[in-house]
Amino acid sequence: MAAPLFLLILSLAGVAVALVLPGFSDLLLLAAPAALASLFLLLRALRGPRDRKPRAPRPRKTRAPREQKIRAPRQRKMRVVIDGSNVMHWKDGTPELNTVREVLINLRAQGFHPGVVFDANAGYKLAGQYQHDRAFSQLLGLPRDEVMVVPRGTPADPWILTAARDLGARIVTNDRFRDWAETYPEVTEPGYLIRGGFRNGEVWLDLP
Repeated sequence: MAAPLFLLILSLAGVAVALVLPGFSDLLLLAAPAALASLFLLLRALRGPRDRKPRAPRPRKTRAPREQKIRAPRQRKMRVVIDGSNVMHWKDGTPELNTVREVLINLRAQGFHPGVVFDANAGYKLAGQYQHDRAFSQLLGLPRDEVMVVPRGTPADPWILTAARDLGARIVTNDRFRDWAETYPEVTEPGYLIRGGFRNGEVWLDLP
């Protein structure tokens, strides 16, 4: 601000000299514009810089996110272990392998993944001779690893209970396994043992 003030004083002095002294009249042509210019600069310096309104930032164009199709996870089939030697007696108390087949069909229709465990004497009751797991798997149309015939002289109950525990499965049977409740307390849980039978020739299962 000092420079414009100095120029203004100097210019005004020149104007005064040009007006007072006749021989310096030409100085007025230079001093007068200089005085106006310095006055303008002085006033501008006194006012200070103008406040400029900040410009609002322009919104950036963003692409809309692509719609992602989220695939629902496939529901894992519920595993069940069929007590084959118990279920084969469900129709009129007569051991029949076809009874087990019908229960298998019913369970699959309801989304279950069944496996079957038989006592060693199941073959004798059904066909009059010993039958191993390969024979039963062929007769039932199941993979061999989903059918088990327990070793001779061994009760099937612990095999059934252990298989169900290892697979996280429930058991289809009308047996209560009371003698094994201490070792396998899950048999006392509601719904763990699935009861069933035949009513008017149709399979029924005690499912929730």
